[in-house]
Amino acid sequence: MVAEATRVLIAADKFKGSLTAVEVAEHVAAGLRRVVPGVEAVPLPVADGGDGTVDAAVAAGYERCEVRVAGPVGEPVAAAFALERGKRTAVVEMAEASGLRRLPQGVRAPLTATTYGTGELVRAALDAGARTIVLGVGGSATTDGGAGMLGALGARFLDGRGRPVGPGGGGLAEVASADLSGLDPRIAATRVVLASDVDNPLTGPRGAASVYGPQKGAGAADVALLDAALARYACVLDRTDLAAAPGAGAAGGVGFGALAGLGAAFRPGIEVILDVLGFAEAVRGCRLVITGEGSLDAQSLHGKAPVGVARVAGAYGVPTVAVCGRLTLAPSALARVGISRAYALAELEPDPERCMAHAGPLLERTAELIARDVLG
Repeated sequence: MVAEATRVLIAADKFKGSLTAVEVAEHVAAGLRRVVPGVEAVPLPVADGGDGTVDAAVAAGYERCEVRVAGPVGEPVAAAFALERGKRTAVVEMAEASGLRRLPQGVRAPLTATTYGTGELVRAALDAGARTIVLGVGGSATTDGGAGMLGALGARFLDGRGRPVGPGGGGLAEVASADLSGLDPRIAATRVVLASDVDNPLTGPRGAASVYGPQKGAGAADVALLDAALARYACVLDRTDLAAAPGAGAAGGVGFGALAGLGAAFRPGIEVILDVLGFAEAVRGCRLVITGEGSLDAQSLHGKAPVGVARVAGAYGVPTVAVCGRLTLAPSALARVGISRAYALAELEPDPERCMAHAGPLLERTAELIARDVLG
Protein backbone atom coordinates (compact mmCIF):
# COMPACT_ATOMS: atom_id res chain seq x y z
CA MET A 1 0.00 0.00 0.00
CA VAL A 2 1.26 3.50 -0.82
CA ALA A 3 0.79 6.70 1.08
CA GLU A 4 -2.12 8.91 0.13
CA ALA A 5 0.27 11.64 -0.97
CA THR A 6 1.75 9.50 -3.76
CA ARG A 7 1.04 11.24 -7.06
CA VAL A 8 1.13 9.67 -10.51
CA LEU A 9 0.78 11.87 -13.57
CA ILE A 10 -0.97 10.19 -16.51
CA ALA A 11 0.19 12.05 -19.62
CA ALA A 12 -0.61 9.81 -22.57
CA ASP A 13 -1.67 10.52 -26.15
CA LYS A 14 -4.66 8.86 -27.83
CA PHE A 15 -4.68 5.23 -28.93
CA LYS A 16 -5.70 5.92 -32.50
CA GLY A 17 -8.76 3.95 -33.53
CA SER A 18 -9.47 2.83 -29.96
CA LEU A 19 -9.38 5.49 -27.25
CA THR A 20 -9.03 9.24 -26.92
CA ALA A 21 -6.27 10.58 -24.68
CA VAL A 22 -8.91 11.45 -22.09
CA GLU A 23 -10.21 7.87 -22.13
CA VAL A 24 -6.68 6.47 -21.85
CA ALA A 25 -6.12 8.52 -18.70
CA GLU A 26 -9.45 7.40 -17.22
CA HIS A 27 -8.72 3.70 -17.75
CA VAL A 28 -5.16 3.93 -16.44
CA ALA A 29 -6.36 5.77 -13.33
CA ALA A 30 -9.04 3.14 -12.71
CA GLY A 31 -6.47 0.34 -12.87
CA LEU A 32 -4.05 2.11 -10.54
CA ARG A 33 -6.73 2.78 -7.94
CA ARG A 34 -7.86 -0.82 -7.96
CA VAL A 35 -4.44 -1.91 -6.64
CA VAL A 36 -3.50 1.18 -4.59
CA PRO A 37 -6.69 2.98 -3.56
CA GLY A 38 -4.80 5.89 -1.98
CA VAL A 39 -2.86 6.85 -5.10
CA GLU A 40 -3.46 10.33 -6.49
CA ALA A 41 -3.81 9.67 -10.23
CA VAL A 42 -3.61 13.02 -12.03
CA PRO A 43 -4.87 12.97 -15.65
CA LEU A 44 -3.14 15.26 -18.14
CA PRO A 45 -4.06 14.07 -21.66
CA VAL A 46 -1.46 15.16 -24.22
CA ALA A 47 -1.11 15.46 -28.00
CA ASP A 48 1.65 16.33 -30.44
CA GLY A 49 -0.22 18.94 -32.48
CA GLY A 50 -2.32 16.53 -34.54
CA ASP A 51 -5.69 14.94 -33.84
CA GLY A 52 -6.75 15.40 -30.24
CA THR A 53 -4.80 18.60 -29.55
CA VAL A 54 -7.91 20.69 -28.87
CA ASP A 55 -9.35 17.94 -26.65
CA ALA A 56 -6.13 17.89 -24.62
CA ALA A 57 -6.25 21.66 -24.13
CA VAL A 58 -9.91 21.52 -23.09
CA ALA A 59 -9.15 18.74 -20.60
CA ALA A 60 -6.50 21.05 -19.11
CA GLY A 61 -9.05 23.82 -18.55
CA TYR A 62 -9.27 25.68 -21.85
CA GLU A 63 -12.70 26.65 -23.16
CA ARG A 64 -14.01 24.79 -26.21
CA CYS A 65 -15.25 27.23 -28.85
CA GLU A 66 -17.25 25.77 -31.72
CA VAL A 67 -17.59 27.39 -35.13
CA ARG A 68 -18.91 26.41 -38.57
CA VAL A 69 -16.15 26.36 -41.19
CA ALA A 70 -15.40 24.90 -44.61
CA GLY A 71 -14.21 21.30 -44.65
CA PRO A 72 -11.38 20.09 -46.90
CA VAL A 73 -13.64 19.82 -49.96
CA GLY A 74 -15.70 22.91 -49.16
CA GLU A 75 -18.67 21.42 -47.33
CA PRO A 76 -19.47 23.05 -43.96
CA VAL A 77 -18.27 21.22 -40.85
CA ALA A 78 -18.58 21.92 -37.11
CA ALA A 79 -15.07 22.49 -35.79
CA ALA A 80 -13.62 23.74 -32.52
CA PHE A 81 -10.63 25.56 -31.11
CA ALA A 82 -9.57 25.93 -27.48
CA LEU A 83 -9.25 29.28 -25.75
CA GLU A 84 -7.63 30.40 -22.51
CA ARG A 85 -9.10 33.86 -22.09
CA GLY A 86 -6.85 35.04 -19.28
CA LYS A 87 -3.73 34.59 -21.37
CA ARG A 88 -5.48 35.34 -24.67
CA THR A 89 -4.08 32.08 -26.04
CA ALA A 90 -5.88 29.85 -28.52
CA VAL A 91 -5.08 26.33 -29.63
CA VAL A 92 -6.14 25.72 -33.23
CA GLU A 93 -5.98 22.16 -34.56
CA MET A 94 -6.01 22.09 -38.35
CA ALA A 95 -7.39 18.54 -38.40
CA GLU A 96 -10.59 19.94 -36.88
CA ALA A 97 -11.30 21.73 -40.17
CA SER A 98 -9.01 20.21 -42.79
CA GLY A 99 -8.28 16.71 -41.56
CA LEU A 100 -8.72 13.37 -43.27
CA ARG A 101 -11.56 12.59 -40.90
CA ARG A 102 -13.48 15.56 -42.37
CA LEU A 103 -13.62 14.09 -45.87
CA PRO A 104 -17.21 13.09 -46.79
CA GLN A 105 -17.42 9.29 -46.80
CA GLY A 106 -13.63 9.28 -46.55
CA VAL A 107 -13.25 10.00 -50.28
CA ARG A 108 -9.85 11.65 -50.72
CA ALA A 109 -9.21 14.68 -52.90
CA PRO A 110 -5.42 14.99 -53.21
CA LEU A 111 -5.44 17.81 -55.79
CA THR A 112 -8.34 19.94 -54.55
CA ALA A 113 -8.54 19.55 -50.76
CA THR A 114 -8.08 22.95 -49.13
CA THR A 115 -7.03 24.42 -45.78
CA TYR A 116 -9.54 27.28 -46.12
CA GLY A 117 -11.41 26.08 -43.04
CA THR A 118 -8.22 26.18 -40.98
CA GLY A 119 -7.90 29.86 -41.87
CA GLU A 120 -11.49 30.36 -40.75
CA LEU A 121 -10.62 28.76 -37.41
CA VAL A 122 -7.64 31.13 -37.03
CA ARG A 123 -9.91 34.08 -37.81
CA ALA A 124 -12.47 32.89 -35.25
CA ALA A 125 -9.71 32.65 -32.64
CA LEU A 126 -8.70 36.24 -33.44
CA ASP A 127 -12.33 37.31 -33.13
CA ALA A 128 -12.42 35.67 -29.68
CA GLY A 129 -9.52 37.86 -28.55
CA ALA A 130 -6.58 35.50 -28.98
CA ARG A 131 -3.21 37.17 -29.48
CA THR A 132 -1.16 34.00 -29.21
CA ILE A 133 -2.23 31.17 -31.50
CA VAL A 134 -0.80 27.68 -31.26
CA LEU A 135 -1.44 26.10 -34.66
CA GLY A 136 -1.28 22.34 -34.28
CA VAL A 137 -0.87 20.57 -37.59
CA GLY A 138 -1.15 16.93 -38.53
CA GLY A 139 -3.68 14.47 -39.90
CA SER A 140 -4.44 16.76 -42.83
CA ALA A 141 -6.32 15.85 -46.00
CA THR A 142 -4.58 18.65 -47.89
CA THR A 143 -1.46 19.47 -49.90
CA ASP A 144 -2.10 23.14 -50.65
CA GLY A 145 0.86 24.73 -48.89
CA GLY A 146 -1.51 26.59 -46.59
CA ALA A 147 -2.77 28.72 -49.50
CA GLY A 148 -6.38 28.02 -48.54
CA MET A 149 -5.68 29.07 -44.95
CA LEU A 150 -4.11 32.32 -46.09
CA GLY A 151 -6.99 32.89 -48.50
CA ALA A 152 -9.50 32.71 -45.65
CA LEU A 153 -7.45 35.38 -43.88
CA GLY A 154 -7.47 37.76 -46.85
CA ALA A 155 -4.64 36.70 -49.18
CA ARG A 156 -5.23 36.36 -52.92
CA PHE A 157 -3.58 33.91 -55.32
CA LEU A 158 -4.10 34.61 -59.02
CA ASP A 159 -3.33 32.91 -62.30
CA GLY A 160 -1.76 34.54 -65.36
CA ARG A 161 -5.09 36.12 -66.32
CA GLY A 162 -5.65 37.65 -62.91
CA ARG A 163 -8.27 35.10 -61.87
CA PRO A 164 -8.27 33.29 -58.50
CA VAL A 165 -6.63 29.88 -58.77
CA GLY A 166 -8.63 26.79 -57.96
CA PRO A 167 -8.65 25.15 -54.54
CA GLY A 168 -5.98 22.77 -53.30
CA GLY A 169 -2.47 22.03 -54.39
CA GLY A 170 -3.64 21.38 -57.94
CA GLY A 171 -4.76 24.99 -58.25
CA LEU A 172 -1.28 26.20 -57.31
CA ALA A 173 0.05 24.76 -60.58
CA GLU A 174 -1.47 27.88 -62.21
CA VAL A 175 -0.47 30.49 -59.62
CA ALA A 176 1.26 33.49 -61.16
CA SER A 177 0.94 36.17 -58.49
CA ALA A 178 0.18 36.52 -54.81
CA ASP A 179 -1.22 39.46 -52.88
CA LEU A 180 -0.87 39.29 -49.10
CA SER A 181 -1.75 42.94 -48.53
CA GLY A 182 -5.30 41.98 -47.57
CA LEU A 183 -4.24 39.65 -44.74
CA ASP A 184 -6.13 40.26 -41.53
CA PRO A 185 -4.16 43.10 -39.87
CA ARG A 186 -4.50 41.43 -36.46
CA ILE A 187 -2.03 38.77 -37.63
CA ALA A 188 0.81 41.28 -37.41
CA ALA A 189 0.09 41.76 -33.70
CA THR A 190 -0.37 38.04 -32.99
CA ARG A 191 2.24 35.48 -31.99
CA VAL A 192 1.71 32.33 -34.04
CA VAL A 193 3.45 29.09 -33.04
CA LEU A 194 3.55 26.24 -35.55
CA ALA A 195 3.33 23.02 -33.54
CA SER A 196 4.28 19.93 -35.55
CA ASP A 197 5.84 16.54 -35.01
CA VAL A 198 7.53 16.55 -38.43
CA ASP A 199 10.39 18.70 -39.73
CA ASN A 200 10.10 17.98 -43.47
CA PRO A 201 10.80 20.72 -46.03
CA LEU A 202 8.10 21.88 -48.43
CA THR A 203 9.34 20.19 -51.61
CA GLY A 204 11.69 17.50 -52.88
CA PRO A 205 12.03 13.82 -51.96
CA ARG A 206 11.37 14.60 -48.27
CA GLY A 207 8.73 17.20 -49.05
CA ALA A 208 5.01 17.42 -48.35
CA ALA A 209 3.85 15.83 -51.60
CA SER A 210 6.46 13.10 -51.90
CA VAL A 211 6.28 11.82 -48.33
CA TYR A 212 2.68 12.44 -47.33
CA GLY A 213 0.79 12.87 -50.62
CA PRO A 214 0.20 9.12 -51.11
CA GLN A 215 -1.50 8.96 -47.68
CA LYS A 216 -3.96 11.53 -48.99
CA GLY A 217 -4.78 9.65 -52.17
CA ALA A 218 -2.12 11.04 -54.51
CA GLY A 219 -0.77 8.74 -57.20
CA ALA A 220 2.69 9.11 -58.73
CA ALA A 221 1.52 11.68 -61.32
CA ASP A 222 -0.36 13.62 -58.63
CA VAL A 223 2.73 13.70 -56.41
CA ALA A 224 4.85 15.11 -59.24
CA LEU A 225 2.22 17.76 -60.05
CA LEU A 226 1.81 18.76 -56.41
CA ASP A 227 5.54 18.98 -55.76
CA ALA A 228 6.01 21.23 -58.79
CA ALA A 229 2.99 23.33 -57.81
CA LEU A 230 4.33 23.85 -54.28
CA ALA A 231 7.72 24.86 -55.68
CA ARG A 232 6.00 27.37 -57.99
CA TYR A 233 3.96 28.71 -55.05
CA ALA A 234 7.12 29.27 -52.97
CA CYS A 235 8.73 31.14 -55.89
CA VAL A 236 5.67 33.35 -56.41
CA LEU A 237 5.72 34.25 -52.72
CA ASP A 238 9.47 34.85 -53.04
CA ARG A 239 10.07 32.67 -49.97
CA THR A 240 12.07 29.77 -51.35
CA ASP A 241 14.30 30.23 -48.31
CA LEU A 242 11.45 29.13 -46.07
CA ALA A 243 10.56 26.21 -48.32
CA ALA A 244 13.62 24.42 -46.95
CA ALA A 245 12.91 25.33 -43.32
CA PRO A 246 12.12 22.56 -40.82
CA GLY A 247 8.36 22.10 -40.62
CA ALA A 248 7.59 23.81 -43.93
CA GLY A 249 6.31 20.52 -45.33
CA ALA A 250 4.16 19.70 -42.31
CA ALA A 251 0.53 18.82 -43.00
CA GLY A 252 0.68 19.23 -46.77
CA GLY A 253 2.76 22.38 -46.56
CA VAL A 254 0.48 24.32 -44.22
CA GLY A 255 3.67 24.77 -42.22
CA PHE A 256 5.11 26.81 -45.08
CA GLY A 257 1.97 28.91 -45.27
CA ALA A 258 2.18 29.62 -41.55
CA LEU A 259 5.89 30.49 -41.69
CA ALA A 260 5.68 32.63 -44.83
CA GLY A 261 2.27 34.23 -44.41
CA LEU A 262 1.63 34.36 -40.66
CA GLY A 263 5.19 34.88 -39.42
CA ALA A 264 4.93 31.71 -37.35
CA ALA A 265 7.76 30.21 -35.33
CA PHE A 266 8.23 26.44 -35.62
CA ARG A 267 8.51 24.28 -32.50
CA PRO A 268 8.13 20.52 -32.00
CA GLY A 269 4.47 19.92 -31.31
CA ILE A 270 4.81 18.01 -28.08
CA GLU A 271 7.04 20.72 -26.57
CA VAL A 272 4.46 23.38 -27.36
CA ILE A 273 1.53 21.36 -26.08
CA LEU A 274 3.31 20.47 -22.83
CA ASP A 275 3.87 24.19 -22.26
CA VAL A 276 0.21 24.92 -23.01
CA LEU A 277 -0.93 22.20 -20.62
CA GLY A 278 1.37 23.30 -17.78
CA PHE A 279 3.16 19.95 -17.70
CA ALA A 280 6.23 21.27 -15.86
CA GLU A 281 4.07 22.41 -12.95
CA ALA A 282 1.98 19.23 -12.94
CA VAL A 283 4.98 16.87 -12.82
CA ARG A 284 6.52 18.43 -9.72
CA GLY A 285 6.08 16.22 -6.70
CA CYS A 286 5.05 13.16 -8.71
CA ARG A 287 6.51 9.76 -8.04
CA LEU A 288 5.85 8.46 -11.55
CA VAL A 289 4.70 9.59 -15.00
CA ILE A 290 2.74 7.21 -17.22
CA THR A 291 2.76 8.18 -20.88
CA GLY A 292 1.94 6.31 -24.07
CA GLU A 293 0.27 6.08 -27.48
CA GLY A 294 -1.25 3.41 -29.67
CA SER A 295 2.01 2.19 -31.20
CA LEU A 296 5.44 2.69 -29.70
CA ASP A 297 7.75 2.24 -32.67
CA ALA A 298 10.63 3.87 -34.52
CA GLN A 299 8.42 6.80 -35.51
CA SER A 300 7.79 7.52 -31.83
CA LEU A 301 11.45 8.49 -31.44
CA HIS A 302 11.01 11.46 -33.81
CA GLY A 303 8.97 14.03 -31.92
CA LYS A 304 6.03 11.94 -30.74
CA ALA A 305 4.30 12.60 -27.45
CA PRO A 306 5.73 9.84 -25.22
CA VAL A 307 9.34 10.84 -25.88
CA GLY A 308 8.60 14.52 -25.23
CA VAL A 309 6.83 13.66 -21.99
CA ALA A 310 9.68 11.43 -20.80
CA ARG A 311 12.27 14.10 -21.63
CA VAL A 312 10.60 16.79 -19.54
CA ALA A 313 9.74 14.39 -16.69
CA GLY A 314 13.38 13.29 -16.59
CA ALA A 315 14.50 16.90 -16.28
CA TYR A 316 12.52 17.02 -13.03
CA GLY A 317 13.88 13.68 -11.83
CA VAL A 318 10.59 11.83 -12.26
CA PRO A 319 10.74 8.35 -13.90
CA THR A 320 8.46 7.52 -16.83
CA VAL A 321 6.86 4.28 -17.97
CA ALA A 322 4.78 3.90 -21.09
CA VAL A 323 1.62 2.07 -22.10
CA CYS A 324 0.84 1.22 -25.71
CA GLY A 325 -1.15 -1.11 -27.86
CA ARG A 326 1.82 -2.34 -29.85
CA LEU A 327 5.53 -2.20 -29.02
CA THR A 328 8.40 -2.64 -31.48
CA LEU A 329 11.16 -0.77 -29.65
CA ALA A 330 13.87 -2.55 -27.70
CA PRO A 331 14.34 -1.71 -24.01
CA SER A 332 17.65 -0.03 -24.85
CA ALA A 333 15.94 2.33 -27.32
CA LEU A 334 13.32 3.21 -24.73
CA ALA A 335 15.96 3.82 -22.07
CA ARG A 336 17.81 6.24 -24.34
CA VAL A 337 14.75 8.51 -24.47
CA GLY A 338 14.00 8.25 -20.76
CA ILE A 339 11.29 5.56 -20.73
CA SER A 340 12.26 2.97 -18.15
CA ARG A 341 9.75 0.36 -19.29
CA ALA A 342 6.86 -0.04 -21.74
CA TYR A 343 3.76 -2.18 -21.23
CA ALA A 344 1.99 -3.29 -24.42
CA LEU A 345 -1.65 -4.36 -24.49
CA ALA A 346 -0.66 -6.92 -27.13
CA GLU A 347 1.13 -8.83 -24.38
CA LEU A 348 -2.27 -9.45 -22.79
CA GLU A 349 -4.25 -9.85 -26.02
CA PRO A 350 -2.20 -10.80 -29.11
CA ASP A 351 -5.13 -10.62 -31.55
CA PRO A 352 -4.99 -7.05 -33.02
CA GLU A 353 -8.74 -6.69 -33.57
CA ARG A 354 -9.65 -7.90 -30.10
CA CYS A 355 -6.88 -5.77 -28.61
CA MET A 356 -8.28 -2.60 -30.19
CA ALA A 357 -11.88 -3.51 -29.38
CA HIS A 358 -11.08 -4.13 -25.71
CA ALA A 359 -8.38 -1.52 -25.24
CA GLY A 360 -10.07 0.06 -22.20
CA PRO A 361 -10.26 -3.04 -19.98
CA LEU A 362 -6.81 -4.13 -21.17
CA LEU A 363 -5.40 -0.75 -20.17
CA GLU A 364 -6.87 -1.15 -16.70
CA ARG A 365 -5.23 -4.55 -16.32
CA THR A 366 -1.96 -3.06 -17.57
CA ALA A 367 -2.22 -0.22 -15.04
CA GLU A 368 -2.68 -2.82 -12.30
CA LEU A 369 0.62 -4.39 -13.39
CA ILE A 370 2.32 -0.99 -13.27
CA ALA A 371 0.95 -0.35 -9.80
CA ARG A 372 2.35 -3.65 -8.53
CA ASP A 373 5.68 -3.28 -10.31
CA VAL A 374 6.40 0.36 -9.53
CA LEU A 375 4.16 1.56 -6.70
CA GLY A 376 3.85 -1.59 -4.66
